[in-house]
Amino acid sequence: MNEKRLCRKMDTRMVCGVCSGIADYLKADVTVVRLITVGLSLFTSGVGVAFYFIAAFIMPEGDN
Repeated sequence: MNEKRLCRKMDTRMVCGVCSGIADYLKADVTVVRLITVGLSLFTSGVGVAFYFIAAFIMPEGDN
C-alpha cells in the first residue's frame, strides 16, 4: 500500500527540503510554497522562518 507521508525532499531542496516536501505532499508547485513561506516570513515578523526551522527539525528525511 502506498501511504502518503510528509517528509523533507532532499533531491529538490534549496535549504533543508521543507518546502519541497510540503509541495510534494500537497501536490502543489514548490515555487508557490516557497513564495508563501517568504511572504509569511516578511509580513509576520519572522514566523515563517521559525516555522521553517521547526519543520526542518521535526520532519524526517524522505526516501529519495
